[in-house]
This record gives sequence, C-alpha cells and structure tokens, in this order.
Amino acid sequence: MSTGPGADSAPGPDTHDITTGGDTPPAPEKPGRNIRTSRMFSSLRVRNYRLFFIGQVVSNIGTWMQRIAQDWLVLTLTASSAAVGITTALQFLPMLLFGLYGGVLVDRLRKRPTLLVTQSAMALTSLALAALTLTGQVEVWHVYVAAFVTGLATVVDNPARQSFVAELVGPGQLQNAVSLNSANFQSARLVGPAVAGLLITGVGTGWAFLLNGLSFIAPLAGLMMMRARELHAVTPSPRGKGQLREGLRYVAGRPDLVWPIVLVGFIGTFAFNFPVYLSAFADDVFHGGAGAYSLFNTLMAVGSLAGALLAARRGTARLRLLILAALAFGGLEIVAAGAPTLWLFALLMIPIGLFAMTVNVTTNTSIQMSTDPAVRGRVMALYMMVFLGGAPVGAPIVGWITDTYGARLGFAMGGAVAVLAAAVIGLILARVGNLRLTVGWTGGHPQVRFVPRERQRELTAVA
Repeated sequence: MSTGPGADSAPGPDTHDITTGGDTPPAPEKPGRNIRTSRMFSSLRVRNYRLFFIGQVVSNIGTWMQRIAQDWLVLTLTASSAAVGITTALQFLPMLLFGLYGGVLVDRLRKRPTLLVTQSAMALTSLALAALTLTGQVEVWHVYVAAFVTGLATVVDNPARQSFVAELVGPGQLQNAVSLNSANFQSARLVGPAVAGLLITGVGTGWAFLLNGLSFIAPLAGLMMMRARELHAVTPSPRGKGQLREGLRYVAGRPDLVWPIVLVGFIGTFAFNFPVYLSAFADDVFHGGAGAYSLFNTLMAVGSLAGALLAARRGTARLRLLILAALAFGGLEIVAAGAPTLWLFALLMIPIGLFAMTVNVTTNTSIQMSTDPAVRGRVMALYMMVFLGGAPVGAPIVGWITDTYGARLGFAMGGAVAVLAAAVIGLILARVGNLRLTVGWTGGHPQVRFVPRERQRELTAVA
C-alpha cells in the first residue's frame, strides 16, 4: 500500500482482478477447515482490536434495538410509511450535507479521542429520547430531532471508526478486521430486533432507547483501555487549504474507487431503504405487526452475518464479486416483492441479507485497501456520504411510492434500480479494464466471465 505523497497519481489495480490485501501477498495456505477458521478470526488476536470489537458488539445491539423501536414509534404516532422515510432521511441528511467535511476533520484529528466524543454524543441523544418516551411526552418531532442529532455525530464518527480499524490492526489484517466488523454488526442485528420486539410489545419503546444509551458504556470503556503504543497510528494531516478538493481529485483519478462508490450510491438510495419497505410489508401487506417487522429484520441479519463471515474467510475483495452480488441482491428484491405469503417473504430476507452484506463488505474493503492512509478519512467519508447520504433522497421517494402504489411496487422498484446500476457499471468497469464478456463450458457447466481483449482474440483464433 502506497503511503507517499504521490500515491494519488499511481495507477490503480487491474480492473478485472482487483484485490485487497497487504503490500505483500500472503503465503499460500493448504486448504483445511482449521486454517480457514483461524484466518476468519485472525484479527481478534490483536488486543486493541478485541477491545474495540467487544465494545461494538454491545453498542450495536443497542443501536439495532433503537432502530426498530424508532421506526415503530414513528409508525405508531403517524400511521405513515412516508413519516418513517422522513425519519430515516433526517438521520442520514447530515452525512449528505457535511460528510466530506467530516472526512477532512477525521484526517486532521487523532481517531481515538474523536470517537470518545462522538460516541458520548450519541449516548446522550438516546438517553434524552428515552426520557421523553418513558414519561409519555414524546411527539414525532422529538424523534425527528433525535435522528438529525444522531446523524450529525455520525458525520465524524463513521469515517473515524472506518479509518480507526486500520490503526488497530495494520494493513495485513485490515481485510479480516473490516469483515469481522460487519459480522459484529450483523450479529447484533440478530439480537437487537428480537429484544426490541419483546420490549415494544411488553413494556414500550422507551426502554429500547434507554438500553441503547447505556450500551455506549462498553465502547467508551474499550477505547479508554486501549494501549496507545500498540496502535498503527497515522500522523494527522496538518490543517491546510484545498484538502477537500485534494480528496475529491484523488478519487476522481481512480476508476476502481469511483465506480464502486457510484454503484453503492444507487443501491443505498433506492434498494437499502429497509425501514420503509419492511415496516410497510409487516403492517400493510401481511398485517403482522411489530412481531413480523422484527422477524424480517432478524432473518435478514442471519443472511448478513453469513455474508460477513464468508467475506472474512476470503483473502481478497474483487470488484467482479461486487457486481455479481449487486445483481443477485436486486434480483432477489424483485422476487420478494411478489412473495404471496409472509413466511416466503421472510425466508427471502436471508439471501437478500447475504448479498447485501457482500456488496457492503466488498466495497468497503476494496476502497480501504486501495487508498493512501493520508487521505483515507476523506475517501471513506465520500463513500459513506454517498452510501448513507443517499437515504435522505431515496427514503421520502420510496416512502411516497409505498404509500401511494403499495409496498410491493416500491420494493420491486428498489431491486430494479440495483440490477440496472450493477449491469451498467459492470460494463463500464469491463471497458475501463479492456475486458470482454465470454461464455463457455468448463467441466460440463456454463461459465460466464470477463477476460482481457487480447486473451479473447486468442481464444477466438483457437476456436
């Protein structure tokens, strides 16, 4: 990985074989279950990362509890899918407006103190919303304000956490650590919605907000217990003019960064609006209430966890895998939109979650591993701004479509956008990499792949 000032002018990796990893490829390993299992959890051997991981497990459970409770509270107060979309939009609007500036700040600041501040701010916001809800004073505008304030903290917290992982484990373990972070988040997604469903039906949404606020104690304690001397710290960038433009120019010169970011922008804006889609299916289509909504999220988390663990076992993150996963993800959303029964729809959440996580992890790791550490905060902020910041644009639109034309059409539209974007960007990346699509047979099975144009001519001549 280049760390010098000229890294932004270096050519990107070969588009048809883009991988992520350290500067030196790992030694070949003999296949075997124990080796693969060891590799899957290898970054947990790092003490600082273990502390970070454990803290995030607890906090992420609370985060998922609050997400479910927040969406259900808004739906209860307003009986409107559009209102749920507005809440989602307000939470991610700050990322859209200020995300790039957050990246500039992250590159200038030390990551651990920054995270102590942002995590504390989100804890206080959750506790305030809990107090309003438990005392019976909550109104929908309170939820809107809490979502917006949380979004403001996320502007800095998200790129700081993404960049901090590299400082915890170093470049050699970054692929594994990013994948385990995703597995961590999805493991919490298995527990959080289930607990939230029990709390909502048993004692009310306010307790979910309270427990989320208290859950931030774990990551704050983990950050304070870390050994600073063991961090792979990156020297903060000095304050200067044009740093925002510098980050944008860096990305603009790298097709292997630009097009994955564009792809996740389309998917994040239209296909990842699950709070809108799933709450509408639970309430309006299948009339299953909070229990069905919790079930949908839990089964999607099962698939997402499987996708994250599979990513942790892989040693590379290829852009062709990203394109195929995005095509499968969008196609499954279209299929799920027409599911006739609640249980069929619920079961389809598993593969949807798996391919959604494959898209997420592959994009994240390929971008981080391909980026100069000196601008990583700005690049990750741009990525998160596009991925998460698209929600303020997409959520009200899909919420309106869902309210006006039904949840099935809204969900199918999101899947269609993902399929179309993946197909177009896949062709663009193939053209940039001077590749051509080939279809053939290997071992009696059809094989579709991209090969260099020179290789294609050779194959044609032989045939």
